[in-house]
Amino acid sequence: MLSYKDNKYYSEIVQELCKLPKEQEWLEFKANKAKPNDIGEYISALANSAVLVSKPHAYLVWGISDDSHEVIGTSFDPDITQIGNEQLENWILKLLTPKIEFNFHKLIIDKKSVVLLEIRCATHQPVQFQNVEYIRIGSYNKKLKDYAEIERKLWRLFDQTPFEEQSAIENINAEEVFRLLNYPSYFELFDLPLPENRDGILDRLSHDGIIKLHQNKKWDITNLGAILFAKKLSDFNHLARKTVRVIIYKDNSRKETIKEFEGNKGYACGYEGLIQLINDLLPTNEVIGQALRKNVKMYPELAVRELVANAIIHQDFSIKGTGPMIEIFMDRMEITNPGQPLVDTQRFLDYPPRSRNELLASLLRRVGICEERGSGIDKVVSQTELFQLPAPLFETFCS
Repeated sequence: MLSYKDNKYYSEIVQELCKLPKEQEWLEFKANKAKPNDIGEYISALANSAVLVSKPHAYLVWGISDDSHEVIGTSFDPDITQIGNEQLENWILKLLTPKIEFNFHKLIIDKKSVVLLEIRCATHQPVQFQNVEYIRIGSYNKKLKDYAEIERKLWRLFDQTPFEEQSAIENINAEEVFRLLNYPSYFELFDLPLPENRDGILDRLSHDGIIKLHQNKKWDITNLGAILFAKKLSDFNHLARKTVRVIIYKDNSRKETIKEFEGNKGYACGYEGLIQLINDLLPTNEVIGQALRKNVKMYPELAVRELVANAIIHQDFSIKGTGPMIEIFMDRMEITNPGQPLVDTQRFLDYPPRSRNELLASLLRRVGICEERGSGIDKVVSQTELFQLPAPLFETFCS
């Protein structure tokens, strides 16, 4: 559950859903029916259908009358529902492909028990349950393969909607936007004066796609805004595992860890702090000059900055549960990120630059965190030669 939200927030969502005239492609009401297989099929169908109507979340609600949408209460409790010895949530998650985010919220509304299942929409491919893709046709779950035109439309939407433009959190007021985002950092990085009023701040953030207008003067925070300027990435459930981890080992193996750090800030507002942390952890050499001794880092800072920025920008956000990682050993440093590169590793130096996250790359280039011309790898090689280090090795690993 998102840490800043409470039962009041989710109760208000349920009350708004109950005002709709009927169930939607992205919304289903139930009383007590809660067969595990049915729930898995609903998650697949609702997540896929939400894409077709541009909804970042879909909902399944127990304790609401199908006809009148009145609160009638439910005996369903996801926390005590088990399949064999396995909890319901874990059992469903194992059978979903890809493993999208969904959360159960137990609520009390009008002194009655209500359960809200919040389901994140599909992003890069249709969601399967037990290797079958489902879709909503009216108020029924159907197999997607039986509706070829809808399937084609769904894939077109996946191709058209970048990850960065999708909503991380929707329908929140301005105060919550300011609470969740480090907006002063945005203005500082762009060297812009902070507007004197709230509307000026919102207008500028909206101009760069950090937030977007929802309706009734409410706002959505985009994935772009959250991943770059979140005060805490843990406030955004589906991005919490995209934090950058820094690990320092005792020797040249992973057997013994000395320290491990995991950032929680957005990439843009936390980048300088991240680079400073890495530089503080890197080994140094003592160089004796004509009169003074000084410590010199064994790795060039410019190369470190470029490689870390590249790991952040070119990661595959569709791969869940992992993010960029910097590992420091006695004899080397390894920087990894999720996803296969779009350019063959043997052609990094002579191939035109490509990015799978164009909006993210563009904004980070504008604030000077990464290279505009794609010459970052050239600088890495040049710096390693200057420091008389072995040539950097670029590799891909298949999961």
